[in-house]
Formats: sequence, C-alpha cells, structure tokens
Amino acid sequence: MGRSKLPTISKPDGNNPIRQQLVDKPSTGNHGFLSSALFFLRKLLHRRQIDGGSRSAEEEKVYSWLYAVAQAEKNLVFEYVRSTERGLSFTEAERRLRENGPNVPVEYRSPSWWLLLWMAFFHPFNIILIVLSAISYLTSDSPNGCIMLVLVLISVSLRFYQEYTSKKAVLKLSQYLRYPVKVQRCAGRVVMTELIVQIDQRDVVPGDIVHFEPGDLFPGDVRLLASKELVVSQSSLTGESGVVDKTADIREGQNTPLLELKNICFMGTTVVSGSGTGLVVSTGSKTYMSTMFSTIGDQKPQDDFEIGIRHISYILIVVMLVISTLIGLTDYFASRSASESLLFAISVASALTPQMLPLIINTSLAKGAFAMAKERCIVKSVTAVRDMGSMDILCIDKTGTLTMNCVVMVSHIDSRGSPKEGVLRFAFLNAYFKTEQKNPVDDAILVYVYTNGYRFHQSRYIKIDEIPFDFARRRVSVILETASTDGPRKTQFLDRYVITKGALEEVIRICKFIGDVDSGAVTALSAEDYHRIEKMGEELNDDGLRVLGVAMKRFKMETSGWKMIENKSDESDMVFLGVVTFYDPPKDSAKQALWRLAEKGVKAKVLTGDSLPLAIRTCKEVGIKTTHVITGPELELLNQESFHETVTRATVLARLTPTQKQRVVQSLQTASDHIIGFLGDGINDSLALEAANVGISVDSGASVAKHFASIILLEKDLNVLAAGVEQGRLTFGNTMKYIKMSIVANIGGVLSLLIGILFLGFEPLTPRQLLTQNFFYSLGQIAIPWDRMEEDSMKTPQRWSRKRLPMFILWNAPVCSMCDVANLLFLWFYYRADTRLATKFFRAALFVEGLLMQSLIIHLIRTKRIPFVQDIASWPVICSTLVISAIGVVYPYTPLGHVMGFTALPLTYYGWLVVLFIGYFIVGQAVKMLYIFVYKQWL
Repeated sequence: MGRSKLPTISKPDGNNPIRQQLVDKPSTGNHGFLSSALFFLRKLLHRRQIDGGSRSAEEEKVYSWLYAVAQAEKNLVFEYVRSTERGLSFTEAERRLRENGPNVPVEYRSPSWWLLLWMAFFHPFNIILIVLSAISYLTSDSPNGCIMLVLVLISVSLRFYQEYTSKKAVLKLSQYLRYPVKVQRCAGRVVMTELIVQIDQRDVVPGDIVHFEPGDLFPGDVRLLASKELVVSQSSLTGESGVVDKTADIREGQNTPLLELKNICFMGTTVVSGSGTGLVVSTGSKTYMSTMFSTIGDQKPQDDFEIGIRHISYILIVVMLVISTLIGLTDYFASRSASESLLFAISVASALTPQMLPLIINTSLAKGAFAMAKERCIVKSVTAVRDMGSMDILCIDKTGTLTMNCVVMVSHIDSRGSPKEGVLRFAFLNAYFKTEQKNPVDDAILVYVYTNGYRFHQSRYIKIDEIPFDFARRRVSVILETASTDGPRKTQFLDRYVITKGALEEVIRICKFIGDVDSGAVTALSAEDYHRIEKMGEELNDDGLRVLGVAMKRFKMETSGWKMIENKSDESDMVFLGVVTFYDPPKDSAKQALWRLAEKGVKAKVLTGDSLPLAIRTCKEVGIKTTHVITGPELELLNQESFHETVTRATVLARLTPTQKQRVVQSLQTASDHIIGFLGDGINDSLALEAANVGISVDSGASVAKHFASIILLEKDLNVLAAGVEQGRLTFGNTMKYIKMSIVANIGGVLSLLIGILFLGFEPLTPRQLLTQNFFYSLGQIAIPWDRMEEDSMKTPQRWSRKRLPMFILWNAPVCSMCDVANLLFLWFYYRADTRLATKFFRAALFVEGLLMQSLIIHLIRTKRIPFVQDIASWPVICSTLVISAIGVVYPYTPLGHVMGFTALPLTYYGWLVVLFIGYFIVGQAVKMLYIFVYKQWL
C-alpha cells in the first residue's frame, strides 16, 4: 500500500467552481403549503414551452461536465470532485449525502392530495353548476340543485383520481434504482486505512470510488479508473440490445458522442462482463439519467378537447349573464314581480347549461374503455380513448411490435457469397454441441437444419471441450472428435476439430486461412480476401441481417497422441469458411394492422434504438415507406428549425436515445400540431410514453413504462390499436353530438323564450315548468354514448375545432327558434280563448312542442344524411326518443301536469306538430347541406 497519507478533503464538491458552473442547479427546499401553491401557480400560468430541437440548459450543463471529466487526466478528475485515490472518509461521505440528498435521478415532490383535489374542483364548468345548484336550493328547487351537485361530484372525482394516480407514477423510479453498491472508503485518525464496504445505491455521493463486476449497475455517472475487459450494456439509455466496450486507459475528445465515451459509465447501465473501479462524478439529479426523467411529473399541455370544453364554459358564463339578465328584466317589465322574474332568470340560466355533459363524456369514455377491454387491452386513463380517436401519427418501436422478437436463419454462404452446405454443417455442429449460454441464434440454426431436411450425422462426433462465449471475444468454440470404425471390433478417433462461431470481425481476426468447404482446398487469407469478406458483411448488415462468421481448425495426430486444447489461445490460425445470417421477421398481422391504420388516416413512424439498416429492412417488409430516414447522431447536428422539418418528413428514425425519442414526439406535437401515440415497452421509452398524447405499452414491458402508459396491451398486436382508434372516434363523435345538439337546442330555446315574453306579455313557461322540461330532455340524452357513427367520420382523425363550434351554433340555433316562433304564431292566431285558459294552454302547448323538438333534434344533428331515410340512429337512441316523446305528450293529461299548471291539448294541435316537425326537418336539412357545402364538414 505504501506510506500512509492523510486525504486532502477540505471542501465539499458542492463548492467546486468548475462543477458549480457546469452542473449545479439551485436547490429547492420544502416550504409546505406556500411551496406547493407556488408550484402549481407556476404550472398554471407559465406552461413550459417545448423545444423539440435543442437541449435544455440543465442538459447542457450535464453534457459539459461529463465531457470535461472524460477529457481530463485521472488525477485532475479527483481534484474536480474533491476526492483522493483512497476514497472518501465516512464522515465526509455522510456530510456530502446530507448536502446532496439521496442518490435518485429525479428529485420530485408530488403535490399534496388536497391541492390536486382543489385543482380538479376549480373548473369553470363546475363553478357554473355549483352556483346554479346553490341558487336552486335558495329558491326551493331542491331536486334540480341536487342533480347538478351529483354531476359535479362525478366530474371532480374522476379528474382527481386520474391526476393523483399519474403523479404517483414518478415514485417508481426510485424503486427501480435500489441496489447495493461496493464503495471504497478510508478510515482512521492518523493512519488512513482503505476499506471496501457495501452501501445502498441511494447513499452513494460524488467522490466515491466504486468497485464493480458482472451484473452490477452503476450508481451514478462514473469516470473509469481501472478496467479489465469491461463490457457494459446501455440498453436502458439507448434501447439498443448490443453492448459497448469500456476502458479506463483513454482520454476522449469533444467530438465523440456522449454515449460512446469509452471512459464514462452512466447511471443505470449494467456490467455485462469484466470488472474495474471508477470514480463517481455525478449522482442524483445531476446525472445523465436525470436528463432523461427531468420532465416526468410535469403537467402535460391540455389537448384540444379540454381547451374547447373550458372555452365553452367561459362562453356559457357570458351568455348566461347576458341572456338571463335580459330575460329577467323583460319578464319584470311584463309581470312587475321581482321574485318571479329572478326565479325565471335562474331557470333560464339552468336551461342554458348542458347539465349532462360530464355524465355524457364519462359514460362515452367508460363505454369505449370497456369495448377496448374486450380487445385485450387495459385502459388506465379513460381520456386516452378519446385521444385515440384524434391520433394521426403512431410512433412505434420496431422490436416486438412490428417484428416477432425472435431470430430466424436466412442463409449460409461462403466468402464469395455462394450458398454452401458445408458452412451450414459446421455452424450446426457448433450450435448442436454448445451447452453453455444457449441463445436464440443456436435454436434458429437447429430449426433451419431440421425443417429443411439436412442430415449432418451429429452422432459421429464426440464433444471434447467448449470455450464459452464472452463479450470480450464475442465468439464461442466447441472441440469435437470424429468417430469411425476401424475393423469389426474397434473404434478409432481420426480427427479433432475446433469449430468457432461469432461476430464476423472477431472470427476473421483469428483466421489465417480461407477454405473451400466443397473441395477442401485451403489458401492463405489475403488482404483482398479480408476486404471482400468485410464488404460482404457490411452489405448484409445494410440489408438488415445479423451476420455471424464460421471458422474451424483441424488437428493432426502426433506420435505422442492428440494435441490438447487448454486455453483460448488455441482459437488462432483458423480457416475461415463463411457466414450465416439471421433476422427478426415481421409479424404477419403487422402489415395488415398498419394498412388499417393508414386507411383511418393514422401514419406510422418507427422510432428505434436499433441500427438504421435493420429498421429499414423491417419497415419495407411491413409496408412503411423508407424514402426519408435519419439517425440519432445526425439529429444532434441539426438546429431547431431543421430538426422540426426533418422529424416531420422522416418515417424511420434509428439509433435514437430516450431523450431524442421524447424530442421527436414533442416536435411533432408542437411544430406540426399532430396528436401522437407512442408504443413502447422499455425503460428507454418512458420519456416518449409520458410526452405522447396516448402512451401505449404492453403487459410484458418494464414496470416504469407501464406506469407512464395510458393504455396497456395484453398482446403485442397493432390490430388492437386499429380497433382502439375506431372506439376513440366513436367516443369523440358521440360526445360532440351531445355538445353541439344541446347547445343549439338550449340557445334556440332560450331565444324563443325571450321572443315569447315580448310577444305574449307573460312567461311562456314558469320556472318549474322550464326546469321540468329541461330535466326530461337531459334524461333522454343518456343514450347518446350508445349511438353509432357514420363510416365517413370514422376514416379521418377527429379534432376539436374552436372556430367551427360558434359557426355551427349560428347556423343551426336560429332554425330551432324559427320553429318555436312558428308554433307560437300558430297558437296565437289559431287558438284564441280568455286570458286564464290561454295562459295554461300556451304553456302546455309550448312545453310539449319544446320537449318533442329537443328530443328530435338529435336525429337531425347526429348525421349529415337525411334522418330516418338515409340514416337511422341506434336502437337505444330510438327508444330514448320514443320514451321522452311519450312522456311529453301524456304529461299535460296527468295529475302532475295539472299541478304544474297545464291543461289538456286538442288533437288538432298534435296534427299541427306533425306538420311543424316535418317542416323543421326540411329546413334543418337544407341548412345542413348548405353548411356542409361551405365548411366541408358537419360534426
């Protein structure tokens, strides 16, 4: 160990000016209520502007810091983090832990439940209903007030549940990164002694020296100090299934991509083979992994539907205040009764409110979720069903989604590209006799041989030994002896072979000869042969194939017996035979499902961590265009504007990091105004899943991915998504039917009341009659979620349009008012009686006509075709219309009708209503056709 010396740990790494400039961020304390309130106020007022083409300031600091330690000498890195070659003392480590906090990639405090409840409650639509409910109770209209409170309770409960469960998902990150770590600490008062201790990953601090071996996870971003044949898997960061070599004896340059730095190991990556020591340079929220998860828990931008509902609420508040005040004043000047006028104005405000909107929306979503459950998928967030209907781009990972996630053998060729059975024979013998670390490649070779009828007489061989696969050599060898009978009673062993199979570049490296398996001729491996084989391998890789080299060496008998194979050095001077190729075949259902999605206006983009050639091959086979492709390293070189243009145009994006996947999704959302679905199942997909409008994972995916997904597929089948798109559009369409129909009917009816007061000189309906009519009408709309949509509306993504709704109301509401005015004129001029009977008669007639009108209007609005002729509603809607219409016709004749102030109506009036409604449908259909001609769309 040499002479002991005291460690020079005088200042914490937090005071290091280099680190402060590159990495450190202002710390945020926990200030209770004030902190939580300010947190949500900032979220509400200052939504984060997503920039899909550039890194954030925090990411730039992390990148700069890691490049600084990668380029520095080891002794200088110790100075950067204020540590020594002996490690930190226990006292210093505890102090740094108190200062830096637990070593988790995300330091996020979930808002308290009561604050989330308040945010769910504080919504304009809820405020409208609560105010109207309170006024209803004050005016002794308890039933109507109770109904509105129940609707508010349903709406608030559903939103609170969704917000609360989504915020809890971030806690899964800390569970994912809990594991023991071996660190080197120094102890002693005078003579410092080095100790290797095991601590929890959460207790690791910058300046710790960690020791690692196969299977270990790196507890932070680590600068390697020593390494021995170190191979690391970075699949949790990149999504690529391959591994990377790491070494401590190198100083990196600024132009090396961050994830390709050889002397830096990142938090969350795994040691596959080898061992070594490293200096922890970043922990917790200052690691590269923290840049992946830094946006988790942020509030997503509201979608068009939520914004539209909020705008409707604001418009309704203004309209209610204006119209209710106007009608109240008009009624007061006509009746001179302030209390009656106030009660009537309140009733009008209640009639203007689509009270069943929360119930209709949630019922439609629940129905869609139940239908998707039958297709073997779990809907975690019911709003995702509606978003599926608006989705116009689906971003998918290649492996396991488009492909079968298995290995299939394609070919066996020699060094000149000709199919050779001898190459397959030696590859088969290697796979057949290999016993350690069996993998899908070996199974694929065996299946290929057996299914194609080859007979290689493996019983003639006896296995002597095996040199197993490791990630440093990237090849595996078996040693076999051939047996033959020499004489009637005796078996002699004639030959012994070393048969090697592995990565092409590693197999060529140990070969000195090249052989012809047919003739048995063996020649020296020339530079020309080497380049020809290398080019052939590149061409096969460009075709999306995985290539393995096959080689062998034959041992001759010596006078002293067989030359024994004792170590890996005998994998030398071998004869190169050829290559075998493999690929992950596409699913049979993938092409059909993508075609179904394309028919519905949903484009597919592949976002994968795999190589570009492999992704292109798969996409061609399933029908995805590959004219515009790009890789992650190429995206890094683009500015913001070019980034947006490129990701919009590209259909295949390969070698993407998790943060790049997220930026691609956000760019498509913001710069191109698309509704994005993302299908992924790995930890590296978590960012994109959380950023997408619809996050989709699979039941076999990583737990973190499933927690951030809105929909979980029990089967990796894209046909389920095609069915989900149909359900989403059905849900969206039925919801829009109710919104447009109810607002048109309510505004048209209220305008008719205003005209009626001015024309008659008294209230066309009393407050109680108006609320009763509104209750029956609302009750009849419960069946709308069970209606069907036209085929044309199911073929294109459905989006909320702020501009179309006001124009829709302006075009259609006057038609309702015209019908009501025509009825009013008919009653006035055709039926004349004394004042007392006329009032009851007018109100009974207007009650029946208004309820029937509102019950029938859905059939006119629900389709762009001619109702009852070219298109008929579903049977639940038909039954609902018949029931509510029957109630409206019978109600004036019942005792309740007499209590409400109604009188019996003559049969001639119902004949007039038939004529009136036929005229309404004719005029309404004409307006509809003109509206479609002008705006090219109906709902």
